[in-house]
Amino acid sequence: MAEDPIVIKKYSNRKLYDSSQSRYITLEEIAALIREGKQVKVVDSASQEDLTTVTLAQIILEEEKKRKSPLPVSFLHQLIQYGHSLQTLFQKQLFSNLEAIMASQTEAGKYWREWATRGWMPPGWKGDQSQAASEGESEEQTDALLRAELESLKASLDRLEQRIRERENSPSS
Repeated sequence: MAEDPIVIKKYSNRKLYDSSQSRYITLEEIAALIREGKQVKVVDSASQEDLTTVTLAQIILEEEKKRKSPLPVSFLHQLIQYGHSLQTLFQKQLFSNLEAIMASQTEAGKYWREWATRGWMPPGWKGDQSQAASEGESEEQTDALLRAELESLKASLDRLEQRIRERENSPSS
């Protein structure tokens, strides 16, 4: 079951208060919580109005200021120009892609477990079909596989980002 979100109260002086830790918190610290997989909910301290979307957008904008390659200007223009309809389309596409990724990961995990129970091991892995490898070695193998998969995904993402930059920089036809 999903954890309850961490409630952050926003005061009129713009300070953010993390009620779970009983302390003030910065936008950077909220971003770090989210990167750790935690859910946050930002509410106005007086009216209890949900300010989560506005706060998360503010975090994205603050982070974009620090980066050397911000969001493409053409994308921002389209976002403003088409407003809600583009945002809805973008959200649907994003959710669809995330669901597909999660389904693929679940399916791949199922196949890996099936292959492992049959004794199949990828080339270069230690161990025999009787699973005589120690628990530590099994974890090391899993870590190595995950690192390799992560590097592959990073390379794919880099290629996609490069294609986007090339399209943005190419003259319109």
